[in-house]
Amino acid sequence: MTDELSILGIECFAHHGVFDHERRDGQVFTIDLTLGVDTRPAAASDDLAETVDYGGLVDRVVAAVERDPVDLIETLAQRIADVVLLDRRVEWARVTVHKPDAPIQATFADVRLTITRHREAGDAAGNRTGKEEAPA
Repeated sequence: MTDELSILGIECFAHHGVFDHERRDGQVFTIDLTLGVDTRPAAASDDLAETVDYGGLVDRVVAAVERDPVDLIETLAQRIADVVLLDRRVEWARVTVHKPDAPIQATFADVRLTITRHREAGDAAGNRTGKEEAPA
């Protein structure tokens, strides 16, 4: 059983998208993370080393979003999940990428993609299984 740690509304400016103007001008992307983490060791020790340092994690996620433009938010979401799962304490990650300024010729509130990735049993390196179901 894992606990859930959420970090919501991480704003990044990046140049992802299929169209030339998206790559040239860039736009805001907002990232929501929910991580499956066993928080009992940290609660017992009151030691940051026993849990996910979410300040450092956010720095790594922002860096991952802001580097190397890609066409699709699907690719970006997977990149973010891969970064999150590098921390051995994270058992699964739910990543939502919001693209509120997507080039759509209609009034809309948001475009968002949510993926869930799980660490394989015994996998300390953070390789994912590709399972898409929500955590139990």
